Amino acid sequence: MNENTKPNIQERKSGVNKNLSIIIVVLAILAGGYFYFSSKPAFDFSGGSKVTRVAHINEALAAKFDYLSKNGNSSCSVSFRTSIPSLPNDERLQGSCCSPMSVHRYSEQVGGLKKFKSVPAQNIDKIPDDPYDIEAKLAKELMSYYDMELTPEEERTYEYAMENSHEKGPCC
Repeated sequence: MNENTKPNIQERKSGVNKNLSIIIVVLAILAGGYFYFSSKPAFDFSGGSKVTRVAHINEALAAKFDYLSKNGNSSCSVSFRTSIPSLPNDERLQGSCCSPMSVHRYSEQVGGLKKFKSVPAQNIDKIPDDPYDIEAKLAKELMSYYDMELTPEEERTYEYAMENSHEKGPCC
């Protein structure tokens, strides 16, 4: 081999490596963009039509949100709170008492409760499926916990939850 051909081979290798690097970067950007901007799941191994199930769930949740956000009967007033014990047990406390409902937060909360309760040890019957639609009977029972004294560990857990929650704790 001639010494003059060595730089040419190295230059070609360098050019190929550079081109290959550019192609890899472009493909990575395209793939990342697809996963970032795509509304469809990237991989679905369920065998069923997940899009249909999600759309149906979202429609049902949106309909319930629409009803609760427009027909709520709860408020932060003292008179409302003191009226709860006299409500019929099958009456429902509905809607948000403190601020307008947000469909995004509503779906997060309902979904989070469903996920939490899907763990058998965490399926506590006192935790409502929907925090914006609670039977008066359950509300009365839960009100009895207001005066419960927490242990120091429970107090720390409660404080941590309040500091790390979106709402920063109960509003009423």
